Amino acid sequence: MIAYLVGTVAAVTETKLVLDVNHIGFQLFISSRDAAQMPGRGEEVKIYTYLNVKEDAMQLFGFLDEDDLEMYRLLLNVNGIGPKAALGILSVMDADDLRFAVLSDDARAIAKAPGIGAKTAKKLILELKDKLSLEDAFEKKLAGAEQAAGASQMNDSKADAVQALTALGYSGSDALRAVKKSGATDDMDTETILKLALKQLSFL
Repeated sequence: MIAYLVGTVAAVTETKLVLDVNHIGFQLFISSRDAAQMPGRGEEVKIYTYLNVKEDAMQLFGFLDEDDLEMYRLLLNVNGIGPKAALGILSVMDADDLRFAVLSDDARAIAKAPGIGAKTAKKLILELKDKLSLEDAFEKKLAGAEQAAGASQMNDSKADAVQALTALGYSGSDALRAVKKSGATDDMDTETILKLALKQLSFL
């Protein structure tokens, strides 16, 4: 198993990367989102990889972010989601946005991925929801953004406010961002946090 590769960018397109590792060119399938963020030709980069073994071929899939690779593995466990479809999902949203979309039942956001219809998006949510935690998702999203130890954890009132916002039609990522910027404290109730978050959403 190849965990990651470190090399220089030899060529990159919207869907593929050729990485020169000690004069050996590795071709990797990548998301269009990663393609847009890829360093220039000749520059060094670290790529986290997933090796897909088929009867007639071996394919390497690459990711700039290890968190995206983690979500990619989860997507492959969903019945009906293959390697290319999973990569397509991560082309339109990063791991954080995908977590929030799943946890907030935001099938519309997931269905924006190429080849993913509303029915598949709902199935994906159903199969992954019990494998994800809103607290963990919130902590990863805000990792390094909070100064106080434990301040990035979401209490019940904040979680309820996020769920209320998504029920009103806001995306999971916008809801989380609004709660974060609302200035809500742990002693506030859900209604108070919701009002503060709604004010923030008017500026997003």
